[in-house]
Amino acid sequence: MRQVFIISPNFPPVSAPDMHRLRMSLPYLPEFGWQPRVLTIDPAHIERVRDPLLLETVPAHVPINRTKAFDVRWTRELGITAPAFRAWPFLYRDGARIIEEHRPDLVYFSTTAFPVLAMGRLWKRRFGVPFVVDLQDPWVGDYYENRPRSERPRKYALAQMMHRRLESFTMRAVDGIVAVTDSYHETLRRRYPWIKIDICRTIPFGASDKDFEVAAKMRWRNPFFAPGDGLLHGVYVGVLGRVMTETCRAICLALRNGMDAQPEIFSKVRLHFIGTDYATPERARQTISPLAAEFGLEQLVFEETNRVPFFDALRLLQDADFLLVPGSDNPSYTPSKIYPYILARKPLVAIFHEKSSAVSVMRKTNAGQIVTFVSSDRSAQIAERLFPILINLLRRLPFRPKTDWSEFEQFSARETTSKQCELFDRVIAQDRQAST
Repeated sequence: MRQVFIISPNFPPVSAPDMHRLRMSLPYLPEFGWQPRVLTIDPAHIERVRDPLLLETVPAHVPINRTKAFDVRWTRELGITAPAFRAWPFLYRDGARIIEEHRPDLVYFSTTAFPVLAMGRLWKRRFGVPFVVDLQDPWVGDYYENRPRSERPRKYALAQMMHRRLESFTMRAVDGIVAVTDSYHETLRRRYPWIKIDICRTIPFGASDKDFEVAAKMRWRNPFFAPGDGLLHGVYVGVLGRVMTETCRAICLALRNGMDAQPEIFSKVRLHFIGTDYATPERARQTISPLAAEFGLEQLVFEETNRVPFFDALRLLQDADFLLVPGSDNPSYTPSKIYPYILARKPLVAIFHEKSSAVSVMRKTNAGQIVTFVSSDRSAQIAERLFPILINLLRRLPFRPKTDWSEFEQFSARETTSKQCELFDRVIAQDRQAST
């Protein structure tokens, strides 16, 4: 059986979006001929929500190597807090030791901690091992290029310069690329013409019913609302932020219109937005609550910026009367969270840019109602499309969506893992052919 050495700085029990593809792939990799070994950062060095139940979904036979990182209490004085930067030398050192000792057939990077991906070229030069990168987000994006400087994140120019150089350095030697949408591949191939289409694979995130089975066994008390209390609780669990301001404003505007036109229905609505900021509690900022206040909806819209553990999030989805997913105004935004939202089997309304890959997922699976918009649309235009869909949903509650589960099978963890392994096999075959 071939060996794949996987680098994922975030890993259970740390609850972070970028480790879920790996977590759900691990049980199926041996089925397709690949024995995994994982290198990650010790959770003691990561300032993120932890969910010990995540460890129950990791197969016991998988070797997990954990490395250290510089203490954030020291590096914060230098303006460095990201685990990938603090752990970079330790990940490189321990990764090199593992490659030398175990001689894996392939190195696979599955993370949004992009600077770590550059290790692939360094290890390839040193050990001759091919590597594949998994781009769950764009490494170098242009979202803020045409926006006012006041909207750009701190250190934006410095970060862009660093990412451009590291991306170019890495892509000159990459052997395979996994991305969640075709547009990421198209951008890379325009930027680096030497990247051939046959080493690129578009593979969506996988989803697993097993996660809901684990969630159902946990002791749980909903801290945000009381299910079955006669109100209509809508839930969204996930990050918001500036990129979702327009869709959040559209939600508030549609709710305000509903209160004015159909108060007997909309007065029962309670919208809960939970875990809306990645920042630590003292630095977190609300997104939708200030907008709700503008429309006098403080009693109907609630926002909790603190992140919640993964399985708590699943239980919140199941406690909801309906689910509401606001999308980004970034056309390339590909929300991996849409798959557990579908698996929750609740009435679902999503608001996405028409170019988001999530639009086709929703339409193919018939998992819920979708409101689309283009980049030039403003919140009033989005709200005009959202309002009739929302009022129709509220009138029908409770009901179960008529999801096409046969269509959804292509997004299962097993199926997406098989596609990853097909690329791994091709990379190995090409590498051996080049060596002969």
